[in-house]
Amino acid sequence: MSTTNTGRTAAAHPSSAAGPSAGPAPGAGPAPATAVAPSEAAAQATLGVETTARSMAEAAAEPVSGITGAQSLVRSLEAVGVEVVFGIPGGAILPAYDPLFDSALRHVLVRHEQGAGHAATGYAQATGRVGVCMATSGPGATNLVTPLADAYMDSVPMVAITGQVPTAAIGTDAFQEADIRGITMPVTKHNFLVTDAAEIPQKIAEAFHLASTGRPGPVLVDIPKDVLQATTDFSWPPRIDLPGYKPTTRPHGKQVREAAALIAAARQPVLYVGGGVLKAGAAEELAELAELTGAPVVTTLMARGAFPDSHRQNLGMPGMHGNVTAVTALQKADLLVALGARFDDRVTGELSSFAPNAAVVHADIDPAEIGKNRKADVPIVGDAKATIVELLTALRAEHEAGRTPDLDAWWEQLEDWRTRYPLGYDWPEDGMLSPQYVIERLGAIAGPDAIYASGVGQHQMWAAQFISYEKPGTWLNSGGLGTMGYAVPAAMGAKYGMPGTTVWAIDGDGCFQMTNQELATCAIEGIPIKVAVINNGNLGMVRQWQTLFYEGRYSNTHLNTHGGKEGAPRQVRIPDFVTLAEALGCVGLRCESKDDVDAVIEKAMAINDAPVVIDFIVGSDAQVWPMVAAGASNDEILAARDVRPVFGEGQV
Repeated sequence: MSTTNTGRTAAAHPSSAAGPSAGPAPGAGPAPATAVAPSEAAAQATLGVETTARSMAEAAAEPVSGITGAQSLVRSLEAVGVEVVFGIPGGAILPAYDPLFDSALRHVLVRHEQGAGHAATGYAQATGRVGVCMATSGPGATNLVTPLADAYMDSVPMVAITGQVPTAAIGTDAFQEADIRGITMPVTKHNFLVTDAAEIPQKIAEAFHLASTGRPGPVLVDIPKDVLQATTDFSWPPRIDLPGYKPTTRPHGKQVREAAALIAAARQPVLYVGGGVLKAGAAEELAELAELTGAPVVTTLMARGAFPDSHRQNLGMPGMHGNVTAVTALQKADLLVALGARFDDRVTGELSSFAPNAAVVHADIDPAEIGKNRKADVPIVGDAKATIVELLTALRAEHEAGRTPDLDAWWEQLEDWRTRYPLGYDWPEDGMLSPQYVIERLGAIAGPDAIYASGVGQHQMWAAQFISYEKPGTWLNSGGLGTMGYAVPAAMGAKYGMPGTTVWAIDGDGCFQMTNQELATCAIEGIPIKVAVINNGNLGMVRQWQTLFYEGRYSNTHLNTHGGKEGAPRQVRIPDFVTLAEALGCVGLRCESKDDVDAVIEKAMAINDAPVVIDFIVGSDAQVWPMVAAGASNDEILAARDVRPVFGEGQV
């Protein structure tokens, strides 16, 4: 039995164009060619992992008779190339944990199922392989709903395996029963309830195929306890049977040629780059397209790192907290070339006023996204990498025919905006540490080869604004769902997948308290992540909105992590993050002075045998700017509080 989510088509890599009858699932798959360039040590570690996974897969693929469904499940995971499973055992899934005891598969015992899900997501985002998590029935499975929804919104390839009560007990409100298929139907690309042990290899193969092809996404496989205990035979590879699942990866040539003609004729074009470019491994092709067109590039929150921040043509991030130049360029453009982007409300602002004079070329592997929010003048369904490759060919033909745009006036205007409205920040009036400065220095010291996983809120926006991202796979965050608590477990998963790479979790004091129990997992499992807690003593982004829109009525946003009540002298910090870090097996550090920022970060960078937590005590009232208020037009962007950019007459 299976349930297909038909709300949107899934998407992904051009190598997966074979469709449902392609034979064996691609499994965890290789990391995309544009993944983070690791150090030599990291490369060797990754190579060792892939070699182990291949040898394990080869051994597991041998047919065997008279084994349990649980043994078949573990052999299927080995055969599909899984390296690590993040999970917690429980009654219904317990039969699967017994053969794990003898398997070469690494299992990371997390402290909460939500941590397992976000770790699988972080692993997938950092490596390009499918992340895997496992939980028991009932509350174990329902604790995965948030990470499943998170992965669904951000198109992350993930397979979640859950135990279920015995088949005969389904529907009886049995102990720890939950209809996890029904619950997760809206937030998974596909899900299965396996009712026959003989089907386990097929369903696992199909789950990995679905998760990693087309538009990537999470797939759930729910297996009743009696099915795991039943006797069955195992053979690999199974036949994949997914009628109707044939994602379109190659774009239509006519549409590509029409797009090229529009680009060649445009005078104020913008390449509007979304996370689909990263999912397709198309960063190199994007760079070539930018150079060929000469057009400015904006990278959404989910696309940071797809195009180097240091490149002159990169205008930065658009959106609610994007910079003035990126936001205004979209508004004033005569052509938007949207690549793997979904015209999210945080980017468009009031949709009816977004880019009013722009024609739109919209390329996306998911046909459901095209025209969903903004009508496309030239719709292109296809994988971003394949689309850009064909677009390059078509554009060269336009140029050879003498149709080359003159963008000098456009760039003169863009440079004027960029000069007049750069990103910046003020230091807190009370003399406390600036959170923007902390994050800026962290990015400078850790450098562009590090991976940064962010929580959600002010610190997320500052991390997107003030760290320079030069490479794909170096920025991990919860963009669509906006999940507080994402950073620590996602960083854990990323560090496991990229052991030779420095991984920083940038978290707020609110987010950090939601999932910091996974630091115990990191300490015990030997996963030395580094955590920067931007501790402003409040739910910072909510407080900012209360300041701006609720007349400073700070209802239930003070967290007491600075110590004492709101407005009172600092007393006892609850919790004390340094003490908490040490209790969880980590090194705990604190920084409260600008003079100490670099030294504390460098001290953390030098510790590689344990997780490190730095408690940065920063000002409570720092705010994220620029800002477009929710529901407002992008034309109403504020460069800073009460500072509206002035665009003179005659400007484009």
